[in-house]
Amino acid sequence: MDVQLQELIDKIKKDGVATAESEAEKIIDAAEKKAEEIIAKANDDAEEIKKSAKKETERMEKSSEEAIIQAGRNMLLSFKDSLISELNGIVLKETEKAMSKDLLAKIIPETVKSWIKNNQASDLSVLLNEKDLKSLESAFESELKAEISKGVEIKPDKTLSVGFKIGINNGAAYYDYSAESLAELFSAYLNPKVADLMKQAAKGIK
Repeated sequence: MDVQLQELIDKIKKDGVATAESEAEKIIDAAEKKAEEIIAKANDDAEEIKKSAKKETERMEKSSEEAIIQAGRNMLLSFKDSLISELNGIVLKETEKAMSKDLLAKIIPETVKSWIKNNQASDLSVLLNEKDLKSLESAFESELKAEISKGVEIKPDKTLSVGFKIGINNGAAYYDYSAESLAELFSAYLNPKVADLMKQAAKGIK
């Protein structure tokens, strides 16, 4: 009986150890598998984070580059506008200087005589600012005596600062030779040239 009891105890011990070892192996296998899954997920997450970070970095770089380019464009446009405004002012100032009383005394009679070759003198009027008209009135009366006698009128215009207008008496049509109008014509030619030069200058910036 004692032998059988001992054998039973030994068997229980043996079976218990085997069961424990088996369970331990299962636990270890499960733990290893879980660890592998966690590591794999961590690697996947890390890869996604890297990709997202790369995309965000590229987006920020592109955004920064675009902002710099736009700032550069704005600066060039602002400079171009400032330059054109400055040049327009110079053109107007020089045009006003060029439209001297001596020049007006010469070109107005020539313009009137050329005009009435194809138009009635009675339909023609010349407009000047009051100051120039007063200064040049006697010269016009002498130079354009025949034309004035036929109906040509030389009148003051408060809206004119420098230069003159010439046209039909009823005001239906005028040719504007004021300093402002001539300066606009010069500037219209000049501004595209300035814009082209600015483009060339921008291309040369490295």
